[in-house]
Amino acid sequence: MTETTEKPALPDNPFIAEMLRQTRAFDSYGVNEDLNQFEIMQPYVVTKEQRRDMPIIGDPDEELIARLKAYYSALAMRIEAGCGKMATPMFNISHEGFGRVIISVGKLIVLDRSLRDVHRFGFPSLDKMCEEADKLITAALKLVETYPDAAEA
Repeated sequence: MTETTEKPALPDNPFIAEMLRQTRAFDSYGVNEDLNQFEIMQPYVVTKEQRRDMPIIGDPDEELIARLKAYYSALAMRIEAGCGKMATPMFNISHEGFGRVIISVGKLIVLDRSLRDVHRFGFPSLDKMCEEADKLITAALKLVETYPDAAEA
C-alpha cells in the first residue's frame, strides 16, 4: 500500500508565477531543474522557529543571493506589467549580507530598500510573501501614476 502525500497548493497570485520564472532564470547551474513548483518556492518560507535557529550574524551563500535577486526581479516584472514601462532592479550586496536594492522606472525610483541580515531572508508563508509583494507593487505603481514624466525618461 503506497501513501501519497499531497503538497499544499501554491497561492493563486500572479506574483507566484513570476517568482517561479525568476527563480528558474537565476538557477544558472540547474540545481532546481528537477524540482516541482512547490519545492522551488519552499526556500522562500522561513518560519519563526527556523529564523530563531539562525545566527544573528551570517554570510549569505550564492543560493540565497539568487533567491533575493529573484524576489526583487519578480517585483520589477510585476511593476512593469502594471505600468507598461520597463522596471529595472539594481542590487548592491556585500559579502556580509548588507546592501541596498532599488527598482527604477525611467528616472523614477519606485522601490528603495536597505538590506540587512540577508542570510535570514524569507517570509512566514507564501501568502505573506504575496501580500508584501502586492503592497510594494501597488505603492510603486502609484508613484509611476503620480510622476509620469520621471517614469517616461
